[in-house]
Amino acid sequence: MAESEVFKVAIVGSGPAGLSAGARAATLGLSHVVLEKTDHASDTIYKFQKGKFVMSTPDVLPLRSDVGFDAGSREGILDVWNKGLSDCNVNMRYKSEVTGITGSKGNFEITINGSDTIKAENVVLAIGLQGNINKLRIPGAENPHIQYQLDDPDEYEHERIIVIGAGDASIENAVALASHNTVYIANRGTEFARAKRGNELAILEAIDKGQITPLYGASSARAEPGNLTLDTSDGEITVECDRVIARLGAAPPRKFVEACGVEFPSEDRTALPEVSGTYESNVDGLHVVGALGGYPLIKQAMNQGYEVIEYINGNTELEPADQELLKERLKDVPQYSVAEFVALVRERLPIFAELNPLLLREMLVESTVHSPAEGDIVFEKNDYTNSFYTIVEGSVRIHIDADNFDNYITIGQGAFFGEMGLISGRRRTATISSNEKSILIETPRRTMIKMRNSVPSVRRVIDREAIIRQIQSYIAPGVSRDDLKPLADSAEIKRYKKGEVIFKEGDDGDALHLIRKGSAMVTKRIGGRDVTLNYQAAGSYFGEMALMAEIPRTATVTAAVETETVIIEGEKFINLMNDDVDLYNRMDELYGTRLIRTEQMAARPESGSLIEFLMDEGVGEATDVLLIDESICVGCDNCEKACAETHGGVSRLNREAGPSFANVHIPTSCRHCEHPHCMTDCPPDAIKRSQDGEVYISDACIGCGNCVRNCPYGVVQLAAEPPPKPGLLSWLLFGQGNGPGEDISLRKKIPKDARKTAVKCDMCKDIAGGASCVRACPTGAAIRVNPNEFMQFYLGSRGEAD
Repeated sequence: MAESEVFKVAIVGSGPAGLSAGARAATLGLSHVVLEKTDHASDTIYKFQKGKFVMSTPDVLPLRSDVGFDAGSREGILDVWNKGLSDCNVNMRYKSEVTGITGSKGNFEITINGSDTIKAENVVLAIGLQGNINKLRIPGAENPHIQYQLDDPDEYEHERIIVIGAGDASIENAVALASHNTVYIANRGTEFARAKRGNELAILEAIDKGQITPLYGASSARAEPGNLTLDTSDGEITVECDRVIARLGAAPPRKFVEACGVEFPSEDRTALPEVSGTYESNVDGLHVVGALGGYPLIKQAMNQGYEVIEYINGNTELEPADQELLKERLKDVPQYSVAEFVALVRERLPIFAELNPLLLREMLVESTVHSPAEGDIVFEKNDYTNSFYTIVEGSVRIHIDADNFDNYITIGQGAFFGEMGLISGRRRTATISSNEKSILIETPRRTMIKMRNSVPSVRRVIDREAIIRQIQSYIAPGVSRDDLKPLADSAEIKRYKKGEVIFKEGDDGDALHLIRKGSAMVTKRIGGRDVTLNYQAAGSYFGEMALMAEIPRTATVTAAVETETVIIEGEKFINLMNDDVDLYNRMDELYGTRLIRTEQMAARPESGSLIEFLMDEGVGEATDVLLIDESICVGCDNCEKACAETHGGVSRLNREAGPSFANVHIPTSCRHCEHPHCMTDCPPDAIKRSQDGEVYISDACIGCGNCVRNCPYGVVQLAAEPPPKPGLLSWLLFGQGNGPGEDISLRKKIPKDARKTAVKCDMCKDIAGGASCVRACPTGAAIRVNPNEFMQFYLGSRGEAD
């Protein structure tokens, strides 16, 4: 390489994006060099665990590269790439670590290994993220049994290993280790939504077979030699282990990239550089592709490597590989080109302002763009849909009064809605209709959860807006948004584990709590014992009594399930009440109501015992539960028989099973939880929630059994469809079969190898008249109720959440 040579393009890094860029430059005959700091190409893939199967997702995206790539083993892919580099005669320079880049388009100087320099007209940064991995920040993280890389899973045998993470690397490590080790996988959430679909299926299958033990809702707390302590929704647990492999992702090598002059949109450690549609940064002639540009998937990175060289070579007419997919998404808004619409989204939607155009395109590929006319209903109050909407153009009406459709508020361009269902898991809190011809983006729950978990700015914007709307919806509906903003800005979101005390009776009353997810129990010490006064569901608030009376807390509040509250600063809330007479009067009325309730519960503490029983049995996370009044139940089992008749001969409830307290019995039947446990690990996405809230299992079920194991209430079963049952006339006239209800004799005729699928109560969602079990009860002992409504009715008082 002549010292005086100036390359058309210098490519830094030889990962998927870098090698594809090098191959394209060589094919086009451009003077180029690929600079790689190691002695081999594609160091990240090279460090994958031996034998790892590498996927080629997204499947719908075509490959655009002079180097081949198909799903296959790590070794096979590296062989194909090395051959491709050789066939294309790519100018590779190994053991060349780039330590500095200065200049701009046409005159870049690149420093290698701290001393040598080369010159180039253009630079492509394709360095990825793996040189800057995230590490545990907990006491004991320096212990030798903590590691962040797995090269060869066969090196470890008969060990107890905890893999931390819910992404592709953690899943692949856990699955590879599981054949000859005891493996746990610790996931902060309850899903593997960030992983490729194939990896998600693989981990769920391994969990299903008992090869891997999942630790859901688990965050590392501290490490000591031979163990790891995790913070879970049920409290701390300590797991004995020989090894911890933490696959926590990586952050951009920001210090180096900024030293090259490249700007980042925010101070977030995970923020990515700003790039144009041609992958050019704010530095003219310096382009960013691959994981550093926000596209960690191999196929996407290879496409970018190819495209960036075409752009550098003057091919400005080349469209990105996802162009046709996006054109299909935008078919309802033909007035905009793809580039115009992407720019419009970024300009008008603050929630996505910090996403670069490439990430925006990915989000749009997974979303649906709507163009409703004035008056069109987007969704209705009490629907159980959970997608997320943003307003690109126009406005929508939020109908806040179910009895008066003309009573609404309007939100316009740049706003979003639907976040409440995403956060709380409860029904839609209002009907939304289009106020005018508008453009809306509907983003699926899975995509938003992934984005909310991986992009801090998205989480911050959603949480900040949600706080304002929750305060306005549940506490101060008559107060303007501007007046609530200072209150919301100082508010804090806090998560509580099941059974964790939110505050104790006698504590200082310094804040108001609004439940945004989960539920809580209110108890008070009366007559030497703790008496449950009330149950508070999502949308309820508590703590106002101590604030208004300027006294210590009058009761103890405990999370009934995993719960999140918005903590509102007491002094600022008092100031708001003093400035708003209607709010003060409403709070004063509630204060009086709760004083009366406390006196009532002191007189009949057994009522509190029933609430406590129901909460202990998980009713606090239910949206609809079957209860039986044992004082009038005659044990006829008509409820079970009706259920079986309705559902092909297999009953979805067990009347006798389940706990009881006094006369109240909770039979084994689905509770249709706010955040259904059964949905957590369903590989074919067969478990759905209807608009009316029923959780049901579709025909897509593959019988894996994950839902059976994940349901903590034992209400899901695997069953094969029995042979057709003789009809009523055949039974009456010829004695065929055993009459109405589930015919056990038919089950004996089911082949042993018959395919089993999951079955559970679906609340007879497609049957007029409602649940068959309730309709068949001759005494009225069986009822299906919303727990919150039941609690308020039982306590004999109207709660603020009614």
